Amino acid sequence: MPNLLDWIAAARPKTLGAAIAPVVVGCALGARISGHFDGWLAFCTLGSCGALQVATNFFNDALDSIKGADTAARIGPRRITASGAASARTVKLAAWLMLGVATLLALPLFAARGLPILFIGIPSLYFCFGYTGGPVPLAYRGLGELFVILFFGFVAVTGTVFVQTGEWREAAVVAGFQIGCLSTVLIAINNLRDVAEDGQTGKKTLAVRFGVGFARTEIVLLLVAAHAAGIYWWQQGWPRAFALPLVTLPLGLLIAWKVVTQPPGPGHNRLLAMSGAQLLAFSGLMSWAIANGPRGM
Repeated sequence: MPNLLDWIAAARPKTLGAAIAPVVVGCALGARISGHFDGWLAFCTLGSCGALQVATNFFNDALDSIKGADTAARIGPRRITASGAASARTVKLAAWLMLGVATLLALPLFAARGLPILFIGIPSLYFCFGYTGGPVPLAYRGLGELFVILFFGFVAVTGTVFVQTGEWREAAVVAGFQIGCLSTVLIAINNLRDVAEDGQTGKKTLAVRFGVGFARTEIVLLLVAAHAAGIYWWQQGWPRAFALPLVTLPLGLLIAWKVVTQPPGPGHNRLLAMSGAQLLAFSGLMSWAIANGPRGM
């Protein structure tokens, strides 16, 4: 019988920044554009995104164990299904419950903004499962990075701005790209760490398909792209939204250096934590700059 700490570990707290960061940035941008901040809709957006993230992690825990992708040789954090702390059936049930929570919290968003929330929500709900399961599991086809940058970057930020303003904005697309890049660093480091185990179990991530060198280059480019895209804010007259996130650049460079020089292994667990911290710091500084920037966009 899994205890509370098992469930907290299965929720993977180090990855939850990927759900928090886009909502925080989207709320700041939406409030600055419209001059109005709706706290209730922000709460529902954050809760729904967080529940989707946890559901994805629970499905991944259960389905990777069923498929044999998590083995005794695993070097990443303990998984409650593969370790025998919980049955796959129990973990999948918990995942479905989290999808129910996400759906309930999305109802006020649907009431406020209508059908576009449905068009965003249905694929988001499906791919919590479809990331690891279904006929085309994204994580097993080398599509995990694409999933993260789309749903935890573009969709999450533009969707949050839409919830706050009722409008789709170019600036939200740029912010979504930046946050999506840093969120994708998390899964890319995860896949680089697990490249040997994934190669043996048939999980064809990008690191398995194209090798360690490709994975290292991918991570460095994602870190660079997140900052480089910030030039957009400078050009639009919001220089602090470009400059303040640069405070996190030294941490990003340290992560890039260690990714390039360290062999894939347990040391990458620390790099995951560092990347999560960079994502949260980047989004926090960017949000503060946007919230205190000029009105409109």
